[in-house]
Amino acid sequence: MMLTESAARHVQVLRLQPNHSLTLFNGQGGEWQATILRITRQAVEIELLAHVTIERELSLQVTLAVVMPANDRMDDLVEKTTELGVEALQPLMSERSVLRLAGERAAKKVAHWQSVAQAACEQSGRNRVPTLYPVIPLTIWLQQTPMRPSATRWVLSTHPDCTTIGQQLAHPALSRLECLSGPEGGFSAAEVQAAIGAGFSPTSLGARILRADTAPLAAMSVLSFSSMNPEELISTARP
Repeated sequence: MMLTESAARHVQVLRLQPNHSLTLFNGQGGEWQATILRITRQAVEIELLAHVTIERELSLQVTLAVVMPANDRMDDLVEKTTELGVEALQPLMSERSVLRLAGERAAKKVAHWQSVAQAACEQSGRNRVPTLYPVIPLTIWLQQTPMRPSATRWVLSTHPDCTTIGQQLAHPALSRLECLSGPEGGFSAAEVQAAIGAGFSPTSLGARILRADTAPLAAMSVLSFSSMNPEELISTARP
């Protein structure tokens, strides 16, 4: 079996040799042990060995719907939330968006972010690659995306009267979450009401106002930690 071009490039950059062991995954769960048979300038031939059924996913399935931050911050957001276990990412545009994408430019960006997510999986040991959905305006997404069965919806908010993330996590049977996060200038009042009307519950991350690219990472960090089983919590506490 021949490795894909990108995977073969990793082997060549690392200067691996024939008979070296590899761990491979296809993004759909589990992983394979393999051995390098032959390396040329253009290709790497390997032998697939045993398939290992192993999962490193969160027990909570999280879709992060985020109004895209400007510059390269969306790249960082995709990378870090992938490492933290997000299942899917929905890039959005809102009234106060700085970054606006459409057509071929939007499609190229989504393809790029999908490759960023794949690289983050390779680095972190995840064997399921998050889905990157096409860019869409927030209002249209709210209208066209009904709440999935058994899903809970949060919209991250700085309003002092909203429910805290700790209170939200105290609710039993939280298994599927859609988390909506806003742009640099925040959501407009009309957008907040539209989100609430679509079933999103205003949720606070604390007293401090976080940047548009910090809030989703803070939420995913809390969700990742809260979904750990006791054995994982013990192992992370060891020196």
